[in-house]
Amino acid sequence: MWSEFKEFAIKGNVVDLAVAVVIAGAFGAITTALVDNIIMPFAGVLIGGVDFTSLSYFVGDAEIQYGLFIQAIVDFFIIALALFVFVKVITRLQRKQEVEEEIEEEVDPQLELLTEIRDLLKK
Repeated sequence: MWSEFKEFAIKGNVVDLAVAVVIAGAFGAITTALVDNIIMPFAGVLIGGVDFTSLSYFVGDAEIQYGLFIQAIVDFFIIALALFVFVKVITRLQRKQEVEEEIEEEVDPQLELLTEIRDLLKK
């Protein structure tokens, strides 16, 4: 059982997934810092000095902090946009590489004919 677990844990997909989770966490922290410290204060200045973190509504003793929710939404859209751009760039690079491989695989008809003639002359 231990050897099966080691084989499973060491497979490329599991390691790649672990790396992706760690990088996503770090990327999330960077995005949160960007939204909290740059984008939202700038947006607050543009709409008249509103601090989104302090936006809240009291219902009895409960405080509904909808400003933090707005920040989370902006966070989400920035992460989604960044991932979209990243995937688009990676896809474009993969397509470009596939096209280059196809071009390399295509043989010039004249070169193919000359190769056949050479092979016939050798016989």
